[in-house]
Amino acid sequence: MDRSERFYVIDRMLHDRRIVKRAEFLDALQVSLATFKRDLEYLRDRFHAPIVWNMEKQGYEFGAPDGVSPPYALPGLWFNQSELYALLTMQQLLADLDPGLLAKHVAPLRARVTMLLGEGDVDVADVDRRIRILRQSARPLPAGIFETIATATLRQRRLRITYAARSTNTDSERVVSPQRLVHYRENWYLDAWCHWRKDLRKFSLDAIGQADLLPDKAKAVGAETLQRRLGSGYGIFSGESVEWATLRFTPMRARWVAAEQWHADQRGHYEPDGSYILEVPFADARELMMDVLKYGAEVEVIGPDALRDAVREEVRRMSGKHAMQPSTVTALEAAAS
Repeated sequence: MDRSERFYVIDRMLHDRRIVKRAEFLDALQVSLATFKRDLEYLRDRFHAPIVWNMEKQGYEFGAPDGVSPPYALPGLWFNQSELYALLTMQQLLADLDPGLLAKHVAPLRARVTMLLGEGDVDVADVDRRIRILRQSARPLPAGIFETIATATLRQRRLRITYAARSTNTDSERVVSPQRLVHYRENWYLDAWCHWRKDLRKFSLDAIGQADLLPDKAKAVGAETLQRRLGSGYGIFSGESVEWATLRFTPMRARWVAAEQWHADQRGHYEPDGSYILEVPFADARELMMDVLKYGAEVEVIGPDALRDAVREEVRRMSGKHAMQPSTVTALEAAAS
C-alpha cells in the first residue's frame, strides 16, 4: 500500500483498538520500523495527530489535544488505484445499461457509486471531468445476446447459436455447452464445448447473430481441462501445444516493458547492456505477432525460429505495402537533378 493508505490504516487502528502495539502496526502495514516511524512523524507534523507512546501499556494511542495545534483530521476519503478504477468502470457500465428489468434495482446502485466517488469534499463532477477511462477496440453486441449467453453459462444450459467466423468468412449454426465467459481487451468471449466440432472452442460474442436457450443440460468440462486447452496460450488464442517466445527489447523500451504483464506465466530479466529479455508462452502466434510488431525496431524475436521467420515475413509484406509509388520516386529524382 502507498503512504496515504498507510495513514488511514494507522488512524483506523488507533480509533478501533485505542492501544496498538508496534508489532501490530508493522504487521498490518507491511513496512520497516524506520518507515513506520517516518509515517508517525509526518502525521504528527503535518496533520497534528496527537499520537503518543503509552509506556505503561507498551503501545500507541491518541493523546489529549494540546489546545494549541489545529484539530487533527485526515484529508477526505480517497481511493487507491484499483478501487478508483473499479468505481469509475462500474459507474460507466451502469450508465450504459439499457432500461430493462433491472432498472429499478440499478438506480440505487448508481446513486451509491456516485456518492462514493464524491466522498471527502470531492465534487463528483470533478471526478468525471478530471479522470477518464479510455476504451479502445470494443465491438458492440447484438441486442439480447449477452443476457441469453450469460443465463445459459450460469445455469449450465445448452445454446443454439448462429456464428459468423471471421477467420473463414463463413456462417454456421451450432449447439454449444457454455463453460465460462471471458472479458478480454474490451470484448466478451464464450468458452464452450461445440457439439458440432465435438471439441472446446472460443466464440466472440459480437460474432453471434442469434442465441437460443435450450432445455438440455450443458456438457460439463473440468476446470483443469478448460484451462489447459483454452487458457494456457497467449492472449485469446487457444491450444495445448505451447511454445515459449523469447523477445529482446532495447534499453529504451525496456523501461516500459519490464513493468508490463503480457502473460500470467511470463519470465523476464535485464541484460548487462540495459536491454530486457521477455519470455511468454503461446499456442498461436497471431496475437503475439501483433503485440510484437507494434514495438517496431525496439524489439527483436530471439526464438523460436518459426516465430522469428513469421515476423520477418510480415515485415517484408508491410515494406512492400508502404514502398514509394513510381510517381513519387520520379518526382524525387527530378527534384534532385
